[in-house]
Amino acid sequence: MSSKNDWEEDIVRKILAAFKAPKTLDQHMCSILGYAGSSQAAPLLVEGLRRMEYRGYDSAGVATSFMDRILVKKGVGRVFEVNNAVNLDSLPGDVGIGHTRWATHGKVNEANAHPHLSSSNGIAIVHNGIIDNYLELKRELSLSGYTFRSETDSEVIANLLQRNYDTTRDFKKSMITTLSQLKGKYAFIAISKDGGLAAARFQEPLMIGVGKHGYFASSDILGFVRNTDEVVYLDNGQFAMLSSKAISISDFEGNPTPHQITKISKEFADADKSDYVHYTLKEIYEQPITILRAGGMTTRELDWLAASIVRSKNVYITGSGTSFNAALIGKYLFSKYARIKIESLISSETQFSPVYFDSNSILIALSQSGESADVLETANIAKDSGAEVISITNVMTSSLAHMSSISVSLNCGPEIGVAATKSFTSQLAILYKLTNKLCGVLDAPDFNQISNNISKLLLNYSYIQQIASELKNVSDIYVLGNGIHQYVAMEASLKLKELSYIHAESFPGGELKHGPLALIDSNAYVVVINPGDSTYASMSTATHEVKARGAKVIGISNIPNEIYDYWMPLPTVDEAFYPLIEIVPLQLLAYYSAIERNANPDYPRNLAKSVTVK
Repeated sequence: MSSKNDWEEDIVRKILAAFKAPKTLDQHMCSILGYAGSSQAAPLLVEGLRRMEYRGYDSAGVATSFMDRILVKKGVGRVFEVNNAVNLDSLPGDVGIGHTRWATHGKVNEANAHPHLSSSNGIAIVHNGIIDNYLELKRELSLSGYTFRSETDSEVIANLLQRNYDTTRDFKKSMITTLSQLKGKYAFIAISKDGGLAAARFQEPLMIGVGKHGYFASSDILGFVRNTDEVVYLDNGQFAMLSSKAISISDFEGNPTPHQITKISKEFADADKSDYVHYTLKEIYEQPITILRAGGMTTRELDWLAASIVRSKNVYITGSGTSFNAALIGKYLFSKYARIKIESLISSETQFSPVYFDSNSILIALSQSGESADVLETANIAKDSGAEVISITNVMTSSLAHMSSISVSLNCGPEIGVAATKSFTSQLAILYKLTNKLCGVLDAPDFNQISNNISKLLLNYSYIQQIASELKNVSDIYVLGNGIHQYVAMEASLKLKELSYIHAESFPGGELKHGPLALIDSNAYVVVINPGDSTYASMSTATHEVKARGAKVIGISNIPNEIYDYWMPLPTVDEAFYPLIEIVPLQLLAYYSAIERNANPDYPRNLAKSVTVK
């Protein structure tokens, strides 16, 4: 007969087996939103989630506290789809939380959608980030009788809070205990059935909106900007207790911390599509203005930034995705014109790279959101090694900006479209300004003239629509560029992949004969970036090579050529500044190709705007 100890050990073994592999760990980039006030919470939450949906859109849900109960509605799909199906905005109650999810692990289904209830339904949470020790906590809670309905790590927070609340009967004390037990990078918002609202931040964005009729907690300003322009930015290791009339902010030990209310720019409130069909199109058309606003640095600040780079023995530049393509152009500019030796780093690869930061090193980190996990990790590695971190970001209150010794604003306004457009050219504009300050030999670009050139390209878009219609059934596109244009080719191929789902590959024109030419036949479409500069002759040779194999050629050039099946004309500018201009028609080509293929350019499948987890 088995002893009690044998029986308990058998139960533990079964639980351990059940949680053996973290295959369903719910890493995600999400929007989280909470409200406590005098208005009905659900409509405010649904509207806020809709505006933040660019951060995640696999599923959505809302929970409210009403008459000593927590009511939850959620489902799979976009916010408007879930709201149409289950009427999220009809939930009663003036305290609530909401969530949109973008999962990289864990199935996209209703059970895994947020909000998550504790097993006794007394607490509900929404969560962004990752709980590293969720398996350990889940086993411990299961042994204590707490049950789980989902595959996510997030649900652990709800049950952990519930267990601590069952012990303390005090929501704030249960928050303090819970925060001491969690490991990872996270932000979460919780409600209790009696109307309590709490929010905590550790290395994921979270802020408090201070309104006339209540308070908001959100991962993004867009969640509440229509209702208030006053915000409190929580620091890492802080949590807030909110009610309809007050907020209190403490560190994770429960010690009160002072907070400052900041007025946010009205431009965030204007983050809508206006008369444009999609945010992506609107943001492409904003570029004549945004490149003029990029940086906003005084001469003194620019001098300081340049001096920091010059005095560094080792200079690195990093980014992910589009920001990495901008980093490559920055490296080219620094190397060719300023004669500064600089190494480019793909942020996600830094931890595996033989890079040795030290006190004589400087890292220039590019990130639209300032919250990209890979970029933050690279910045942390550099900073921990004594290097100085300079950031170029669109969010000056972001984690990246806070950890940098110098941070330069893209100043291009909210970018809602998941695929970066105006943030890319704003990054380039800052890098051009910085290069000019460093070298004094690169003629300062006339950004007014560049702005006018981009405006003219945008006015004449019909021919791009016609080309896109030809690509409707194309499965592969190759984009060629030499010199500085090869990095624009990389960005163009990324945009075509992101928006239209066409397989697009880029490489230097001279590499054709070293392998890629085997792929070229009469079914191939090849984009050649071929302005009349020092790369023109070499790219013309590559163009003849693909044309001889039967490929259809889309030429991007200021010089017409009968070899092009389709021509996308460019204005004539100095060689160094073509990237600012030539990417624009290629962005439009990707956009209109998406339209032709019935893909939503604002919300590419499987992608999220701010990749806040690894």
